[in-house]
Amino acid sequence: MSSRQACDHGALRSTFTGEAGYRAVARPVWRATEPVSVMTKRIVLIHAVMVAMQPINDAFHRLWPDAECVNILDDSLSTDRGKAAEIAPSLFQRFESLSAYAHSIGADGVLFTCSAFGPAIEAVARSAIFPVLKPNEAMYEAALAHGSRIGMVATFAPAVAPMEQEFHELAAQRGSNATIKTICAPAAMDALNRGEPAVHNAIVAEAACRLDGVDVVMLAQFSTSRAEEEVARAIKAPILTSPGSAVRKLKTLLGG
Repeated sequence: MSSRQACDHGALRSTFTGEAGYRAVARPVWRATEPVSVMTKRIVLIHAVMVAMQPINDAFHRLWPDAECVNILDDSLSTDRGKAAEIAPSLFQRFESLSAYAHSIGADGVLFTCSAFGPAIEAVARSAIFPVLKPNEAMYEAALAHGSRIGMVATFAPAVAPMEQEFHELAAQRGSNATIKTICAPAAMDALNRGEPAVHNAIVAEAACRLDGVDVVMLAQFSTSRAEEEVARAIKAPILTSPGSAVRKLKTLLGG
C-alpha cells in the first residue's frame, strides 16, 4: 500500500565547504501521514531560488501525491550564476556535489528546478545512476507535440539563452523546424521577490498576450507557473508549465 505525504514546503539549506563537499542543515520537508511503503519513490528537488519550491511541491501534490519529495535549496547558485555570462567551472563542481548528496539519501530521481544551469545538469545526468531531469525538458517535449510555433514567457534573463539553445537542440534531435519566440519580463520576478504574487501574475499574463500566432505558450521558470490561471484567462493558446510537465515525465520514468 502506498503512502500519502503532506508537504511542509521546507528545505535543506546547503552549504559548500570546498573539497570537503556538501553540508546541510535539515528540517523535515515531507512528513508521512501513513507508514511509508517500500515502493514509494523518493524524488530530490534541487532549487536555486526559494520561489520555485511551492509550485513544484504543489504539482507533486496534485499529480503524484504518493511520491516522497525532498527539497534542497542553495539560493547562492542563482546569485553566482547571475554574475557571469557563462557557467563557471566551480558551479559544475557544486552540481556534482548536489547530485552526490541526493544519491547518499537514496534518491530514485532528481529534478533541478532552475532553468539557468542546463549544461551543469546535463553533466550530472551523464554520470548519475538515477533519472536526472532538467527543469524544462519535459515541457519542451510536450510543446513540440503541439506544433512548430512555440512561445515562451520567462522572468529570469540569464536563463533565456540557455533555455532557447536547449529547445533548439531538442527540436533538431526530433527533426522539427520549430521556432521559439521568448518574451522576458524580469519585473515579474522582482514583484514575486517582494511578496507581490498578484503583480507577478498580471505581468506574466500581459507578456503572454504579446505572443501572437503561436501554437502553445510555455511558462519558463517554475515560479512562473503560478500565473497559469491568469494566463489562461488572457490567451486562447494552450499553456504548458515546467512543474506539471516534469512531474508527469518523472512519474512515467519511475513507474509511479
